[in-house]
Amino acid sequence: MTVDPMPIDPERGDEVVALLHSLGAAEIEHPGGTLLAHLRRVRAILAGWGARPELQLAGLCHACYGTDGFATALLPPDAPARAELARLIGAAAEEIVYRYASCDRKASYATLPHADGAFHDRFAGTAFVPSPQQRRDFAELTVANELDLLQVSPEVRARWGEALGRLFTSLRPLLSSPAWQAVEQTLGGQLPAQPAHQVRQGRQ
Repeated sequence: MTVDPMPIDPERGDEVVALLHSLGAAEIEHPGGTLLAHLRRVRAILAGWGARPELQLAGLCHACYGTDGFATALLPPDAPARAELARLIGAAAEEIVYRYASCDRKASYATLPHADGAFHDRFAGTAFVPSPQQRRDFAELTVANELDLLQVSPEVRARWGEALGRLFTSLRPLLSSPAWQAVEQTLGGQLPAQPAHQVRQGRQ
């Protein structure tokens, strides 16, 4: 199921892609081709689900600071770099990018579905309780990212398919209807019958 996407400003989108090129994203190998190709596919997935422009821009930049599953960073997660990225994509989108990059997955994934669950920032070594919107944004971006990897890489699917099926099932209350339908279409029989209580760390 797809819905009418909320478009991002074409000029801004072109500027973001130009920045990613300048930072070397088109030369970094990644499942399915290059990191830049992956970033563009994730943004397209989110657009197909009707994500608002801020989340689409975050999807396009979600690996800028590296992630807990992909160590290569295009920018350092420090104040000057964050301010520069925020000037280009907006503060709201940059906050989503930072939150995605900073997530200590082992500590955060299992608690993410709970309203009082802590989110652990691996950069700062701190924890906080995200708002419902922050949880939904993180879950939607996580699923878009991982689904792209599952779709383009048989190796990723063979190694991580079942674990990601458990993760996605645990996140289901936070996901949009189009996102969950994409999960069902991609994983089908690899999804558990019941929500998982123990969730393994997924990939970038």
